[in-house]
Amino acid sequence: MSATLFTNAQIYTPVDDGTPLSGASQGQLSHFTRGAILVKDGIIAAIGQEEQVRPDAGSEKMIEEIDCRGKCLIPGFVDPHTHICFAKQREAEFTMRIEGTPYLEILKKGGGILSSVKAVAAVSEDDLVESTRKRLKTALQFGTTTIEIKSGYGLDTENELKMLRAINRLANHVPQDICATFLGAHAIPPLYKNNPDDFIDLIIDEMLPQIVAEDLATSCDIFCEKEVFTLEQGRKLLKAAQQHGLAVKIHADEVHDLGGAGLAAELRATSADHLLAASAQNLDAMASAGVIANLLPVTAYSLKKNYADARLMIEKNLPVALATDCNPGSSFTESMQFVIGLAVLNMDMTPSEALTAATLNAAYSIGLADRVGSLEVGKQADFLLLDGESPAIIAYHAGVSSVASVYKKGVCVAGGSQGNSY
Repeated sequence: MSATLFTNAQIYTPVDDGTPLSGASQGQLSHFTRGAILVKDGIIAAIGQEEQVRPDAGSEKMIEEIDCRGKCLIPGFVDPHTHICFAKQREAEFTMRIEGTPYLEILKKGGGILSSVKAVAAVSEDDLVESTRKRLKTALQFGTTTIEIKSGYGLDTENELKMLRAINRLANHVPQDICATFLGAHAIPPLYKNNPDDFIDLIIDEMLPQIVAEDLATSCDIFCEKEVFTLEQGRKLLKAAQQHGLAVKIHADEVHDLGGAGLAAELRATSADHLLAASAQNLDAMASAGVIANLLPVTAYSLKKNYADARLMIEKNLPVALATDCNPGSSFTESMQFVIGLAVLNMDMTPSEALTAATLNAAYSIGLADRVGSLEVGKQADFLLLDGESPAIIAYHAGVSSVASVYKKGVCVAGGSQGNSY
């Protein structure tokens, strides 16, 4: 059995009580001023003040000791909403949007989500694996040790399966834990423009059975919004996904208050994501149903929209998670540090609330809180060493990375002198 003792660290972590943290609890962290972690075979065997942990390490015959030199040590980031698997960037479209070109005009010129669909169709599964691997490496360097990746740039059976197979291959070849989500209902394909109900039927009758048969995804998502999919279509698809044993989540109320947050509560979805326009009534329903609010501030930043009301959600005892929404159109970033900075400075979250949102609550929103998201005995030793004394350094030192080293299961995988797992 391999064992490593990490000492002399300022440890900050949320504490997992079996449910996502909400209300005042979301801002409460456990803090060990001269902390230590004993790691055995990638799992935390002991954590606490150094004088408490050392006796546990003393019985080990072969043990390595690493002095963290007083650095802040926090759980690795969990990014619970990404579209990081794509084939081509959309820089020209970004410039057009910044210069004021309306989205519908961008669509007419071949931009928008359908351009990403064409790009995915034009490349091989191997190409998708390699392009996504590069972005995952960047995410790791910025501290993301667990990540959710959606399909959704296929919009037909062949290419949705190609994306999910690529995502699952990556899970076996990168340091991060990867959770795959099926998002076949990301947009309405041109072929089904006048009959989107038929496309929903295709997803239910053809795509879902194959995805489940190959065990390619753990969750199913849908984009419910005006001119995309209706609540009725979302209800039909997500109920079918639940019958197949998949967890469900919803792109909800990003632009209009369509009622997606209410549907998420009705179905007891794992999360409802975006929520910029969600009503107070439906936020209450989500809180009562145990649905996590997954907020994506970089999308609001990039599209120059008002941010989701995180403060109101926390006051309503609605657990809040944070994610990058990494995608080639509206939120091209792999940095959870940037997300945390926006949450603190533009969404009025405290550094402690934002850290919980980017770790434990995020882990709950993808069903992996039993092993990641907080630093506790029995969980994976996934953690970051920061160039600072507290989690506040992430938002305080703006525009740069505050991550000095990234550890996955107790092994340095980025930063430091030995991190290179790609």
